[in-house]
Amino acid sequence: MTLGIIGGSGVYDIEWLEHPRRVSVAGPFGEPSDDLLIGELDGLRLVFLPRHGRGHRIPPSDVNFRANIDALKRAGVTDVIALSAVGSLREDLAPGTFVIVDQFIDRTFARPKTFFGPGLVGHVSMAHPVCGRVAGIVAASAREAGTPCVEGGTYMVMEGPQFSTKAESELYRRWGASVIGMTNMPEAKLAREAELCYATVAMVTDWDCWHEAHADVTAAQVMAVMGKNVVAARELVRRAAAKFRDRPVPCPHRCDRALDGAIMTAPDARDPALAARLAAVAGRVL
Repeated sequence: MTLGIIGGSGVYDIEWLEHPRRVSVAGPFGEPSDDLLIGELDGLRLVFLPRHGRGHRIPPSDVNFRANIDALKRAGVTDVIALSAVGSLREDLAPGTFVIVDQFIDRTFARPKTFFGPGLVGHVSMAHPVCGRVAGIVAASAREAGTPCVEGGTYMVMEGPQFSTKAESELYRRWGASVIGMTNMPEAKLAREAELCYATVAMVTDWDCWHEAHADVTAAQVMAVMGKNVVAARELVRRAAAKFRDRPVPCPHRCDRALDGAIMTAPDARDPALAARLAAVAGRVL
C-alpha cells in the first residue's frame, strides 16, 4: 500500500519523511496543486500533496481537485488522509479539536465534480463517503497523540472564499452540520471515483460567526489557531502511518471496488478519448 496525505491550510510539508524527493506527475486533467513529496516512514511509502500549494497560492475554488486525485492515483496511492482547517458549528467542538467526519454536505457550485462525462457515464455511491477503516486509524492516532478528537460529524462544504454570513451559519447548524470548510468537496467524491480509501481530519480553528460569545471569524484568527493544529496534525499522521502496514485487501468497506457496476455507458458507445483520460482512476474497470 501507499499512504497519501493531502495537506490543508498550514500543512505544506512533512519534515519527518525519510528519503524525501519531489516528483512532478503529469496527468490528463491539468496541473496538480504542487509536486508530490514522496518518502518513507519505517519502510512504508508515503506521498504528500499540499492542497493549496506550498505557500498557500491556490484559493479553494481554484484547486484542481481532479488533477490532485489523478496524480495521487498515478503515484500508487491506495489510502488517503485529508487534512482540512474548518470552523465549528457546535458548542462542544472548540478550536483545537480534530473532528474525524463521516458525512458531507456539498454546497460548492463552481468546481468540476467528476472524472466522467459525455461519452463515458459513471455513478458511484456516496452514501458513506468516508472509509471507516481509515477514519478509525486516524481517530486512534489522534487520541494517542493527546489531541482532542471527536469521531463522527458532518462537514458542510461551502464555495468560499468568503466566510459565512450569520444567517448561513445558523442555517447550517439547523441542518445538523458539525463543521464548515471550503475544500473537501469535490475531493471526497473524486477519491471515491478513483477507488481510494479516504478519510478527513477536520481541524477546528474558529467558531464561524454564529457564536454570540466570540468575535466573527477572521483570517488572522484562523492563523493564530492553525499553528498549533499543524503541529498536532503532523504528529497524528506520523502515528497513523505505522498502523497502515496491515491493510486488508480488498477494503472491507469496498472503497477499492467503488466502480463495480458504476459504468453506465456500453463499451461500444464509450468515448475513447475520455476512456484514455480515465486510465489511472478507472483503468481497473475500463
